Amino acid sequence: MRILWTLLKVIIGLAIAIPLGILALALTVGVVGTLVGLAFLVLKLAVAGFLGYGAFRLLRAMLAPSPKLSAPAMRELPAADPYYDAAMRELDRELGIKSR
Repeated sequence: MRILWTLLKVIIGLAIAIPLGILALALTVGVVGTLVGLAFLVLKLAVAGFLGYGAFRLLRAMLAPSPKLSAPAMRELPAADPYYDAAMRELDRELGIKSR
């Protein structure tokens, strides 16, 4: 009788576990399929973006005027910062140090 009772418990456990396992497997396959579909969608969008960018660059190269080859003129920086010099003079005055 003890063997039958153990066998009955195993059968009930399997009757519950097998459908739940199938449900979990189906859910997992659905989630993985969704993620794979999203990955392909993103890949398609990336390829379309690269093609659009390439077409834009091609049209710009064909239709836009060519840029000037000379470098733009650069302004010279002042040898000393006047604000820094003024701040140093004010600090020297407050500390009682004679100016340079």
